[in-house]
Amino acid sequence: MNVTLRQLRAFIAVAEAGHFTRAADFLELSQSSVSTLVRELEENLGLRLFDRHTRMLRLTEGGAEILPLARKAVADLDSVIGSSKQLTALGRGRVSIAASSMQAALMVPRFIHQFAARFPGIKTVLHDVSQAEVLQMVRAGEVDFGIGTAPGRQHDLASRALSSDIFCAVLPPQHPLQRRREVTWRDLADYTLIGPRGGNPLREHLDFALAREGIALVRHYEVSLPLTIMGMVEGGLGVGVATTALARLAEGLGLTLKKLSSPVVRHEVSLIFHPERSLSPAAQSFRDLVVAQRSGSKEA
Repeated sequence: MNVTLRQLRAFIAVAEAGHFTRAADFLELSQSSVSTLVRELEENLGLRLFDRHTRMLRLTEGGAEILPLARKAVADLDSVIGSSKQLTALGRGRVSIAASSMQAALMVPRFIHQFAARFPGIKTVLHDVSQAEVLQMVRAGEVDFGIGTAPGRQHDLASRALSSDIFCAVLPPQHPLQRRREVTWRDLADYTLIGPRGGNPLREHLDFALAREGIALVRHYEVSLPLTIMGMVEGGLGVGVATTALARLAEGLGLTLKKLSSPVVRHEVSLIFHPERSLSPAAQSFRDLVVAQRSGSKEA
């Protein structure tokens, strides 16, 4: 059986017009074309749909039963076609993003604002989660993509760098290290340090880079969120270890970021995605906006 949408439209038009010629005019087809489509539908269904007389055309009992089903089928197909056109034209849709806490607070909102202004019919959902959860959600297909620390040696995920930050010391007001022109990692040995817990990808990246230089940091306080690091430094508990991504937050709390050298350690914020999953038109457009904005900011 090979029932087509054109056959169903022809059948509905003839049934409603009660005449092949009027139906043909409505469909902007020739009368012979409409007759052929109805005949093909009858052959496909194995059912006579109309009783044809010289001056009268009437639905058979079977045709009367098929008509509401045909109307519903055509309406459903029209809805699918309309929805697909809207999705392709970005008139509607949904984008879901997972971002680690600082990117969710300081980077992603600007992208959402720009995207919403351009495509108001698309809903954007932001999940502000830990860095480990970003990778998990992308891997499980729970979000279109993530923004955070690249997955490193986890080959089931792919990434594209968006920006590069530098690790630094977070200092309270009047701290002795603020007077130094240059602060090295070994200069931190005499101070109480505050940083991310073990297992955090940002910490793992830093520890690996420092280990190559024979440096091992001892954190006296280990916490989960960058905001907590800032709060503990502001509360006088020690010196924080973070990246320049937190500059705006540090400034708001009256803290100072001092870039650390010997070695200078950089951290990339990346767009993280599953290489084997296709993005919807809406998600693709959001990703293009993010990449374009970050590329432009780096060139500037």
